[in-house]
Amino acid sequence: MLPDDLQTQAAALLERCKAAGLMLATAESCTGGLIAGTLTEIAGSSAVVDRGFVTYSNEAKAEMLGVDPALIAQQGAVSAEVARAMAEGALARSRADIAVAVTGVAGPGGGTATKPVGLVHFAVARTGAETAAHHEVFPGDRSAVRRATVEKALAMIDAAV
Repeated sequence: MLPDDLQTQAAALLERCKAAGLMLATAESCTGGLIAGTLTEIAGSSAVVDRGFVTYSNEAKAEMLGVDPALIAQQGAVSAEVARAMAEGALARSRADIAVAVTGVAGPGGGTATKPVGLVHFAVARTGAETAAHHEVFPGDRSAVRRATVEKALAMIDAAV
């Protein structure tokens, strides 16, 4: 189901997490569960993947992850601040040691001058460490942006292991 390169990347990440005794959680908006789906495509992933939160709406971000609605209103759902809050919320509401969060504009519509189509904010929270945030503007159509987001999210988790 997954392209070979993503399967290889996910399998290697899961092995590193398993060897380190780390559990993972995902908090996804623009990818709609694709990161968790990529990880759980790999046999044995249940030893590492605790849970995934698909928080596509602002209400879901608030209700499921504890993101302050005032933060969303002030910064916008597609922001570094909200990505950080999502990752930290996923970590707090799971048994995971590492949580990744993504929020972005996958397109084709919805972009603005300051938040163009392809903009994705990432955050990785790890127990006992400072939350890392990053953003990218990916080229291509909706599928390309979402795939690139999955690849980058896996790489960011790997860097936190």
